[in-house]
Amino acid sequence: MTTFIKYACAPIAWTNDDLPELGGENTFEQCISEMALAGYEGTEIGNKYPKEASVLKSYLEPRGLSVASAWFSMFLTTKPYKETEAAFIKHRDFLHDMGAKVIVVSEQGRSVQGRLDQSVFDDKPHFTDEEWTRLIYGLHRLGRLAQEKNMKIVYHHHMGTGVQTTAEIQRLMEATDPKLVSLLYDTGHLHVSGEDMLAIFDTYQDRIHHIHFKDVRETIAHDMKVHGLSFLDGVKRGVFTVPGDGDIDFKPILERIHQSDYVGWIVVEAEQDPAVANPFLYAKKAKAYMEAI
Repeated sequence: MTTFIKYACAPIAWTNDDLPELGGENTFEQCISEMALAGYEGTEIGNKYPKEASVLKSYLEPRGLSVASAWFSMFLTTKPYKETEAAFIKHRDFLHDMGAKVIVVSEQGRSVQGRLDQSVFDDKPHFTDEEWTRLIYGLHRLGRLAQEKNMKIVYHHHMGTGVQTTAEIQRLMEATDPKLVSLLYDTGHLHVSGEDMLAIFDTYQDRIHHIHFKDVRETIAHDMKVHGLSFLDGVKRGVFTVPGDGDIDFKPILERIHQSDYVGWIVVEAEQDPAVANPFLYAKKAKAYMEAI
């Protein structure tokens, strides 16, 4: 049975790094204060957060918040490995100073997740065998660098990237060393992509070391596929929301997690327009929903 699960909240509900017009008026201080007030123990890190560990700690500790992790973009398939490594080491050291145990990584080579003019389904990259080789080689090296600090890299399968589908996740998991590469489990991305969320968890639960919970409004997800919308168009239209507000039933997912040996963070992450969906109220709603389950 699970002995250690903590709930964190992602700042993307308050201010969106990919779409700066969403929540541009919201401050870092408002974000973390409302997270704490909503009952969360941790946070992931957004672009408005202080970049020095000592400064960030001075804001988080009085609010009882810890750092769960932070996103790191890799370009292992399209750029020289050393470029990614140099940026990774800096990112790793900052997260280590903040007490985080996992580093969220995602390959962004040829990604369309940040493009407004490309379909998240029709235009997503499909890695060649050579690109897969470069990705796996780089992940193993980054995994060893994480181990130097007693940390893990957790790979974020993501809409609009080369690792999105069940088959792509399977190829990644089968080609990588479990001691060096772990998996981030994201309910929202799996649902929008059309994958079997429970089957993915059952298959890889021993390698899942970080979890993102976001709900999905199915009608908008359907429109994204039928009309060839971009990922960011889907976000702007409200495809994602917090657990308990969309069409995903989280009860069987939470039961699976609690029945497993999962130890770590569950991060509520729902990129919505804060002018439409008050982030504090939605964060509270998610916490109440999960506690009721």
